[in-house]
Amino acid sequence: MKRRKVVVAAGFCLSFFLGTLFNLLSVPAFEHQQLGKQQQQLEASLEPTTASATSGHALLRSLRQQIRARLREALRYGPFPERGARPPLERRRLMDLQRAQEEEREERGHGGAPRLGCSSVDTASDVRFVGSGYTKAVYRAALNGSFAVALKSVDFGGHDMEECVRRYGSAGDCYTLASVKLVKEMALMERLQHPNILKLYGYCYQDSNDIKDTVTAITELGSPLEMIQLLQTPWEERFRICLSLMRLLHYLAHSPLGSLTLLDFRPRQFVLVDGELKVTDLDDASVEETPCSSSADCLLEFPARNFTLQCSSGHCQGINEKRNLYNAYRFFFTYLLPHSAPTALRPLLDKIVNSTGELLWATDETLAHLEKALDIYRSGQYLMNDTQTHKTEYKRVVDASILGENYRCWPSYQHDGCMLSVYDVREAIGVCESHAQCRAFVLTNQSTWTGHQLALFKTGSASMTLAKGKLTYIKLGS
Repeated sequence: MKRRKVVVAAGFCLSFFLGTLFNLLSVPAFEHQQLGKQQQQLEASLEPTTASATSGHALLRSLRQQIRARLREALRYGPFPERGARPPLERRRLMDLQRAQEEEREERGHGGAPRLGCSSVDTASDVRFVGSGYTKAVYRAALNGSFAVALKSVDFGGHDMEECVRRYGSAGDCYTLASVKLVKEMALMERLQHPNILKLYGYCYQDSNDIKDTVTAITELGSPLEMIQLLQTPWEERFRICLSLMRLLHYLAHSPLGSLTLLDFRPRQFVLVDGELKVTDLDDASVEETPCSSSADCLLEFPARNFTLQCSSGHCQGINEKRNLYNAYRFFFTYLLPHSAPTALRPLLDKIVNSTGELLWATDETLAHLEKALDIYRSGQYLMNDTQTHKTEYKRVVDASILGENYRCWPSYQHDGCMLSVYDVREAIGVCESHAQCRAFVLTNQSTWTGHQLALFKTGSASMTLAKGKLTYIKLGS
């Protein structure tokens, strides 16, 4: 049974990459023979059809050279068959229900998530523009009336397409140039299965704007990162983002493709899905390692500082991993990790921030320290050295809450009140006694991703009411 699953998975991966690049490459005579001849065939297929030395042909030749370069890079992320192994070329949805997938669904008892294709795109409702970059545009859509997805495609009005068409005058070739980046991204989403990489649900080829077989990716929907808003969120949620990012970078450092770096590493390349950070843009990811003859060739440059890495066996040692780590430090850790953290955790968190800022650790050690911080927080060990004695007594009221009587605190889970996460009643009492306004608090029946309980802190208890499952604590003598 395991062997059959491996064969099925391999067959699906093969059909995935086949359908993708062959639909994109509408250039005549593009045929795949053995892997060693792929580059020569690409070059031959992308040559202009006439030998004229006009400027138009020279520009077109230049454009096709760029396509060729991108294709060579994309070929690294998927296997290609020898001649005669590919199915008939036809317009089709990329994730069509081929035999390998049907067998795979039989293996999993029809319990897996369905693959989505053109029919899903055609029947999508409530389609709304989310945003765009230089190459791609992203739309939010609802499938079957409720299932929210993201639709990602080449932006015909985007910077890359407009500049390319203005310079070269060939919309078809310009689309091919841009769409190879999207195809590469879909291939990586399919190959790199990880909780912190956006899920690819499916994809589709359709004719659009007089261009055949334009491709649309159907992915998991996330919320764009807003760093200013993140700075105002509770520490526990900011820590979750940093931990998610580190788990991702650890996986990329040890991925099946090799150590993979995110060349365009910015907050806008990530989204939040149910509080988890996920990378959404992979078109600029690379496994290319910098060649070197000495350490002088291994300069890792950033706006604020540079690092010189070791040259080993003709390549810069760990340069992809170190680039990701320092970007995590300068875009995320330095802003999100230490501020308003529990006092007992701050020395450990400061050590993590400083060590990533100096590139003293690799991803293994950095992740191990973040996981240690999570264990300390989740288990309540950060409270063990708290010697504060609470002199105020509290009255405990079961199945009760307090309406209104809110005050604001920062950072809070509730914008118009003071809602914080606490490990236990003792920590909640400590919070209440540290707030001058606090006269009572309510332990709700809600918890955070770490299992901490959400507590609402109140200015009084006059509006106490029945609330099943909640516990209210009122200061005596207040």
